[in-house]
Amino acid sequence: MRYLNEEELQLASRFLFLSMAMVVIQQDIQHIQQGAFKIKEPYVELLEKMNSEAAKERRKLRKLMEDGKIQVVTLNKNDSFSSFLFISKGREEKRNYFNPAIRKKVELIVQELMQKALPPHQHSVSANT
Repeated sequence: MRYLNEEELQLASRFLFLSMAMVVIQQDIQHIQQGAFKIKEPYVELLEKMNSEAAKERRKLRKLMEDGKIQVVTLNKNDSFSSFLFISKGREEKRNYFNPAIRKKVELIVQELMQKALPPHQHSVSANT
């Protein structure tokens, strides 16, 4: 049974999955900094830009959620599923997500953030010119 309207659900789920994407990006930054990369700076810089874009969007989402009295609460997680409670103006809706589906949603957000963080495509200049 649906207790939240589509807009409330979209807002709360975008906030949820964007937050997860930010955790992934922050972990990736740590892995690169601690890893055996020869040249780390371009990767770290890209990931930091992505994280900054995500943080900006999440601030806007958080404000909208506060205004609409919308919350997301993690209920439980196991190997296959994660459960979240979406609350809006006293109405509650429990949602179960298949973990591989969560991974796919987070991956799409990471790709979206990467496209925002990368400069527009320019013709590459050969190093031996």
